[in-house]
Amino acid sequence: MVSLKRNSKGELVEATGLRSRESSIYTPLQTEPFRLSRSKFNDFLSCQRCFYLDRVKGIVSPSMPGWTLNETTDVLLKKEFDVCREQQIPHRICEEAGLDHIVPFQHEDMDKWRNSLHGGLAHQIDGTNIILHGGVDDIWYDQQTEEVIVVDYKSQANKYRVEQESYLAGVYHQSYKIQLEVYAYLLTKMGFKVSPTGYFYVCNADRNADGFFGKMLFEETLVAYEWNSDWIEEKLFAMLKILNSDVIPEHNQSCENCAYSHQRARLENKKRIPPNRPPPPDHWP
Repeated sequence: MVSLKRNSKGELVEATGLRSRESSIYTPLQTEPFRLSRSKFNDFLSCQRCFYLDRVKGIVSPSMPGWTLNETTDVLLKKEFDVCREQQIPHRICEEAGLDHIVPFQHEDMDKWRNSLHGGLAHQIDGTNIILHGGVDDIWYDQQTEEVIVVDYKSQANKYRVEQESYLAGVYHQSYKIQLEVYAYLLTKMGFKVSPTGYFYVCNADRNADGFFGKMLFEETLVAYEWNSDWIEEKLFAMLKILNSDVIPEHNQSCENCAYSHQRARLENKKRIPPNRPPPPDHWP
């Protein structure tokens, strides 16, 4: 898709391709604390080259439209859980799953932790200047074990029913596991006793309905996940090494952003070469 940059009024403005906020750009070997979101950490795991060009060089990737339907599901679920949170009673999905001992976690910072832009769970990685943060969908509390539970809302529209094994094995759901594990890691570092089991609250729209009729019906399923955050710190220190380097990392051969940039650069380079000169060696820009 072709993305056009607009201001808050919806008016077209110049797209520079560069970040304007200095606080979002990392200077190699800087000592000042640097906030880095869970989503940017995931970018590093996906393509180190794109991550470096974004965080160090300030080159911003084309924007994508917001997932307003998914966000609406999240907003409405949070309203439901906040009612249960205030009364300290289990939500209907927990009752249906036989988890009557689980209630929404009550904490004065709950709204802050759910705000990914202006708050979130946060922890400064030991021995570094990196503050890793991320906005969690919800946190529940096990009254029997006195552990907090990481919960992530997921919305989808699939003609197949949600099953535990197939859902967790889905290739496009591997990033979901990373997301939940980062939240569990942050809560652990913040001093909380975290349950080894987290949950994906999956809302699956019924595509087999007879029609729309002004509404969509969702089947709700709790998918339990035994998370493991042992790998995170090793990757965080590898990320810091990349941030402090003055060498642009190699591309991920499966990265479509890199492939587009490469092919476009090749085409434009060929246009600039005089007819009597051979083309330059084929290399990544």
